Formats: sequence, C-alpha cells, structure tokens
Amino acid sequence: MKLLSLLLALVSLSVLSSLAQNNAPKTGEEGLRIQIFLDQKCFGPGFLDGKPGNFTRRAVYSYNRSKGRSPGAWDALLAEAKAGVKTLYATATVPSFAKKFINPKLPRKYEDVGDIKLMAYRSYLEFMAERYHTSESFLIELNGKGKSYGLKPGSLLKVPNIEPFKIEDLAPGRSHKKDAKLSARNIVIDTKNKQIFIYDPTQKPAPVPGTALILSEDETKPLGKLVAMFPTTPGQEKFIHRGTWTITNAVEFPSWRYDKQLLETGKRSKKAIQVAHGPNNPVGVIWCGLSKSGIGIHGTSSPRTIGRSQSAGCYRLSNWDAARFPQFARPGARVIVR
Repeated sequence: MKLLSLLLALVSLSVLSSLAQNNAPKTGEEGLRIQIFLDQKCFGPGFLDGKPGNFTRRAVYSYNRSKGRSPGAWDALLAEAKAGVKTLYATATVPSFAKKFINPKLPRKYEDVGDIKLMAYRSYLEFMAERYHTSESFLIELNGKGKSYGLKPGSLLKVPNIEPFKIEDLAPGRSHKKDAKLSARNIVIDTKNKQIFIYDPTQKPAPVPGTALILSEDETKPLGKLVAMFPTTPGQEKFIHRGTWTITNAVEFPSWRYDKQLLETGKRSKKAIQVAHGPNNPVGVIWCGLSKSGIGIHGTSSPRTIGRSQSAGCYRLSNWDAARFPQFARPGARVIVR
C-alpha cells in the first residue's frame, strides 16, 4: 500500500502542476459545455451550472488521463466537447408521473418520518433539478423564479441538454447481481481528493506523459484502464477504514436505519427509526455495501453537500451518479480505500 500511496501522490503533484500551467474554461457556455460533455462520459463534474470549480477541474484531469493526455489538456477536451455537445439547453416537460414523487409536507427531522412510505422530493423544482443533474438555483437562473416555483405536471422548463436521471426506472429493493466483467472491476476511493475512480482490468491503461503508472496494492498489477470517475463525500476521518474491500451488494431504493448514536460515535444503539426509500432518504437511491460492515457507496438526499461535508464512514454520490454506478461495478468488484 505504501507504493500505491506514493505513486498516487506523484500523480497528484503532476496534476496540480499541469493544471496550474493551463487555462481552465471560463464560466458560462464554454464551462457548461465541458461539464455536460464530462457528465455524459461519466466523469462527474458536479452540478451542471456553467461555473467550473474543483470538481470540474478534477473531472478534466481524470478524463484526460483516461485518454492518455496531459491532465491539463483543456484545449483538446474543449475541442471534443464542441464536437460532442452541439446544443447546451433543452426544453423539458415535467412528467405526469412526477406527482407521485412529490410531498411538499415531507418532515425534515428523521425522528418524524417513521410513518412516511416514501421519502419524496419536496417540490417539482427539486425533482427537475436532480433529473437534469443540476441545482435548483441554476434552474431559477435559467427560467426565473415565477416559472420555477410554479411548476406542475406538463410545465415546460429550460434545462441542461443531457440524458436525464430517470428515477421512475428504479424499484424498491431490486438488486444488481454479479457480472463477469463488472464484478472484476477495480475501484479506488481517494478520500483526500474526494473522488471514486473505476478501472477496467481487461483494458490496458493509457500511458500519460510525465506521470507514474498507478498500480494495485500488490505493487505489480496495474489496475487497468480508467473508465469512470465520480466525486464523493468520504466519511469523517475517524470513521475511514483504509484498505482493500469488495462490493457485496447493490440495491435500488434502499430503506435506511436512522441511529443517532451510530452517526455520532460509529457504534450502533438499540434505538433506531427505519426511514423509507426515496430520493430524500439519506442513502439516496442506491446502496452498494462493502465487505466492511456498515460501510457502503450510496446516493444522498443532499447533492449540494457532495465533497463538502462528511458522513459517518460511507461514500456518498449524487443520486444521478449513484444510479449509474451499477453500470460500471457490481458485487465482487475490489474497492481500495486510500
């Protein structure tokens, strides 16, 4: 593990140097185009809002590395984005079924949700923001407050031009089973830079000029080709369990056991509340449990806090990224936490 950490540290230093010497995209259309392009390639830039920040910069680095390019090759990436994203915005309709996912009276305290059957969205605006991988504030910026707050089924809304997150395709308790290819994937969770990297060992990694080759913990076997990256929120430092684990299950629309003592101390108590499934469940729309008991990769009820606050040991993704995660890794996949 020492060699792995050293090599990853060398790569990080190379990244910082490279990014410092290259111009990042400006805010506005150029920035949004790059964000949309990266998001649809499953190299998560965070919210699609035309305001590239740390998440977008890290996504640029990761995507360029997957292509064997210098991490800060913004011009090459922008050229790809211009070719791949011709239209920045689309007009979306609030679907009729959205009504069953909305509960404006959803309690905010978990102590009060014991009888709730679905942890729904609190508004159509929240529904549409998550559906199009963006924030409520950006939709308000695009459409105005009157239109944004007055949404209902059938309303039209200007949104980023992406493939939407389809919450209607998920089913409570449905499991994703092992897969010969996806269960062989390697996952590296970088708790410092707050990123989850997914590697395909059946593909050779693209050599990147000036950077070290990233190896697995046995110090001899490459992890494979980088195929996806998602920003994450790691657990609090005292709850992080570094080492090598495996994914043991992948379940859609999980319920969640609210245990105040567990969240504060990491130790289970006998007093807990079972919180129903739904997008505003604290573990979001997907739970991928690890072989380390009680720890998993999962969604979130608060996408704004990804990378900006800490959980009690798990690794949180936005719901739209969590829903895509089983497309890249299944039970049996190796997870290296560093």
